[in-house]
Amino acid sequence: MTLKRRITVFFIAGLVVAAVAAVYYMPQRQQTVAAVSGSRRGGPSASEPVPVLATAARAADVPVYLDGVGTAKALNTVTVRSQVDGKIINISFTEGQDVPAGYVLAKIEPATYQAAFDQTVAKKAQDESQLANARLDLDRYTRLAATNAVNKQQLDTQRALVSQLEAQVKLDQAAIDNARAILSYTEIVAPIAGRTGIRLIDVGNLVRGAEATGIVILTQLRPISVFFSLPQQNLPDLTKGMAEGQLPVDALTADGKSALDKGKVTVIDNQVDQTTGTVKLRAEFPNNDLQLWPGQFVNVRVLIDTLRQVVVVPTAAIQRGPNGPFVYVLKDGDAVTVRRVTLTQQNDVQAVVATGLQAGERVVTTGFARLTEGTQVAVSSAEDAGQVTTPEARPRPDGTRGPRAGERAGEKAKRSPSAGRPPAANP
Repeated sequence: MTLKRRITVFFIAGLVVAAVAAVYYMPQRQQTVAAVSGSRRGGPSASEPVPVLATAARAADVPVYLDGVGTAKALNTVTVRSQVDGKIINISFTEGQDVPAGYVLAKIEPATYQAAFDQTVAKKAQDESQLANARLDLDRYTRLAATNAVNKQQLDTQRALVSQLEAQVKLDQAAIDNARAILSYTEIVAPIAGRTGIRLIDVGNLVRGAEATGIVILTQLRPISVFFSLPQQNLPDLTKGMAEGQLPVDALTADGKSALDKGKVTVIDNQVDQTTGTVKLRAEFPNNDLQLWPGQFVNVRVLIDTLRQVVVVPTAAIQRGPNGPFVYVLKDGDAVTVRRVTLTQQNDVQAVVATGLQAGERVVTTGFARLTEGTQVAVSSAEDAGQVTTPEARPRPDGTRGPRAGERAGEKAKRSPSAGRPPAANP
């Protein structure tokens, strides 16, 4: 073998040895560097306690609501029209004015109707004069008939004339009442107490009683009705509640955090809508502050029951696994244990625990990513971190109430990749 070939063989062998050494030693070096780097950066060690927030489960009364979306409708709506023909000579209301029942809204030229009324009054006076004369003649004939000075037929004829004139006077009185009513129609009055809308006609226009177009639309806003629908599955609870008394109902703001007004359910429709599987209800609200307006869409909730002294925890504490919902409960020594629970109801803020948890036990609300059965934790109070366990617990600066930063952090932790990971050990 020549010298050149020997050099080539030794060179190739050296490259092979270097590659094997690199493959063997590099992973160990990377692990060592990663460990040193983690310690320099202050990263958590597996032996260090996991920082979490926790709060105590509590016993409380929890209302049970049925939620729906409804439409506000005026309790009474009237299109005010003229009942006689004539020219509008005066409009005495302003648009958007609250008027009582009987308020004069407009006036029609009354001259012709006044003249017709005067004619009926005069006709009655004429007939009453004839009746008075006939009664005097009847009295004379009666006395003469007693002495046989006049025959009985003449007396009977006079008696019939008196009866005829008495009926005529009654007819005249009816004509007067009719003319008076027609004359009163020249003053267009509000049939109900309510608020006027936009004026539909101006002064000087000719109106007719047969026209469909009115003068103004009058709506009754206090009180006001709200129509809404609920699933037919809720009918047993609704009918039971109505049998015990009127069900309370709240009209909510758009964000659902406060009530516009409080009212009561007045009627449940007598049939279910088969196309939607829902039943219609009507609620009535005082609407003293005019927060509800006809045609407005309104979120409503009906109080059908109250759960007495049940165990309540923040919704952020509830985790989901293959076997259902569970919570991390703090035990002695600041370690956590996995506890399976069953829920009665749950909303965005709090959950009602039926079984698996007792009032006073502390549950973790955030920091689930590294938790398993028996993990040591460093606990901070959820209240100190800004978490609120109930909507009413702590008001915001703007006056509203609801979930705060701690609960939003809990929701973020629930959405993390490990939040839905099943527990390491079953309870």
